Amino acid sequence: MAGVLSAVAVIAVFGAVNNGFAPKDDKGTRTSSDVRETRTPQQNEPLEEEAAAPESAIKVSARKTGFTASILADGTNYTSVKVTVTNNGDEPISVNPLYFAITDTGGTKHTAELGVDSGQIDTVELAPGENISGVITGKGRFTPKYVTYTDGLIGDSVRGDVS
Repeated sequence: MAGVLSAVAVIAVFGAVNNGFAPKDDKGTRTSSDVRETRTPQQNEPLEEEAAAPESAIKVSARKTGFTASILADGTNYTSVKVTVTNNGDEPISVNPLYFAITDTGGTKHTAELGVDSGQIDTVELAPGENISGVITGKGRFTPKYVTYTDGLIGDSVRGDVS
C-alpha cells in the first residue's frame, strides 16, 4: 500500500512540475497560453480586493488556567489552557486532545501532553450546535498566545487567541 501511495505522490509531483513549463513551438517561441498580461492599475482605477478567507464553522476560544495534576503527571512543569470548541457547522466534528497545539508568545509550538491535567478535554464527536470545554496542557512553563485546533490530524486548522 505504501508503494502505491509513493508512486501516486511521485506522479503528482512530476505532473505539477511539468505543468509549470509550456511546450515550445517549432520556432522556439512560447505558445499563446503562456502570455500573461501584467499591468499596474491606473491612478483612478479601483484595486481588486483580496477575497476574504471563508469563516470556519468551528470556533475555538481559549483562556489561561491553572495546571491541575492528574496521577499521570510526573512532577515536570506544565502550562494549561482551557479551551472551548463550538461546532457552528452542518456536519459533526471530532474533538481529541491530539488535535490541539499551544503556541507561546515566543512562537514555539507545544503539543498536547496527554492525561497530565485532570481537566483534559474529552475525545468526543460534536454534533452541529454543540460545544465542549476542557484543558489542553503543554510541557514546560511558558506564556500561551494561541491554541490551534486541527479538524482531524490533517484537516483545516482553527486558531483561538488565549485571553
